[in-house]
Amino acid sequence: ERSRFGQFCKKHRRPLNALVKQTPALLAKSFNPLLLHMPQCLDFDNKRAHFRAQLRSRRLESRYETIRLRVRRNEIFMDSYHQLRMRTGEEMRAKIQVQFQGEEGIDAGGVGKEWYSALAKEIFNPNYALFVQAGGKACTYHPNPMSYVNRDHLQFFQFIGRVIGKAIHDGHNLEAWFTRGFYKHMLGRKVIPADLEAFDPEYFSNLKWMLDHDITNIVELYFSAESDELGQQKVVDLKPNGRTIPVTNENKHEYIQLMSEHKMTNAVRQQIDAFLKGLHEIVPPELLSLFDDKELELLISGLPDIDIEDLKANTEYHNYTPQSEQVQWFWKVLSEFTQEQRAWFLQFATGTSRVPVEGFRGLVGMRGPQKFSIHRAFGADRLPSAHTCFNQLDLPDYPSEEVLREKLMQAVSEGHEGFGFA
Repeated sequence: ERSRFGQFCKKHRRPLNALVKQTPALLAKSFNPLLLHMPQCLDFDNKRAHFRAQLRSRRLESRYETIRLRVRRNEIFMDSYHQLRMRTGEEMRAKIQVQFQGEEGIDAGGVGKEWYSALAKEIFNPNYALFVQAGGKACTYHPNPMSYVNRDHLQFFQFIGRVIGKAIHDGHNLEAWFTRGFYKHMLGRKVIPADLEAFDPEYFSNLKWMLDHDITNIVELYFSAESDELGQQKVVDLKPNGRTIPVTNENKHEYIQLMSEHKMTNAVRQQIDAFLKGLHEIVPPELLSLFDDKELELLISGLPDIDIEDLKANTEYHNYTPQSEQVQWFWKVLSEFTQEQRAWFLQFATGTSRVPVEGFRGLVGMRGPQKFSIHRAFGADRLPSAHTCFNQLDLPDYPSEEVLREKLMQAVSEGHEGFGFA
């Protein structure tokens, strides 16, 4: 019964979304099963509108008055933390009015936006040691496993969860982009090995090699992880007595899954839990669960304005030329995408929807400046794939524009998950 319902929703996705857009209240009534069981069939705009309506109804229930903050620009993180940390989650749903010390001006909204913007930058200030850059890229962040060097790190993570929850609640977009794995943690979903590529590309390539080759008598590994913590070597078992269990060709899939979970989840479990505690004080997890990890990024950071001509002008080709049929078709298809679909594509190809301030000539990869590149791949039955650490799209030499459009749409909308770990 559930599978028939799912097939029906997928088949009639377009008219269903048109009806919801015209009459949003349907999602609270006859279309509620669509929301509960097939949210992936709803367009992002429809989900966001329903989400905002639900938050508005909860805000009306809040009986608390405006919170007034007085902060110093150069101490915005600590001043905001100290003034908000004793507030309850319900109090935090009230309006926040901000004044920067020593500056005139009534906060009619503009100062509040400035506060969110400045605070979001400070969250990633390396002096707090709370987040690390993922894969050497300066634009996506993951909790720092060594954040404990800061005595108050867990209270800070709870505060950051509240700030992001409050920004979502108030409809403010933040210049804050996280790893795919961290977005999944916000949604209570499990990370998979493919999420490791953008997080630690070199380690990812080692795991990929293990997967593709028979490792019998070649690799000597055990079900444990080693880390260097302030000069001390630490060994963590990935499973009970893991340090005594060798990795073999037969159990390597389990090892890869457990090691991925260790790196992206277990090594920062306390930080994640503290962050989620703060986030869920403001935004209930059942409302966030409407979205997938790609949509959550857009909910937090906003839908970018993606200039296809600028991307095209800053693209390199390998075994294709700008005149190749497949390349011409690719740019035509991409130019016909909606802004939402373009954002999905950018996430797929580069790991984030973020457009550099200076345009696409400012794209960075794991080794510094790295333009978007299109590489010829073979096998017209395969989907396009991406290497986000290199901003690289592998585009098979499809026989027609129609096939290319279908395959690209499928890869981008499903978030093609890399190298066969699912």
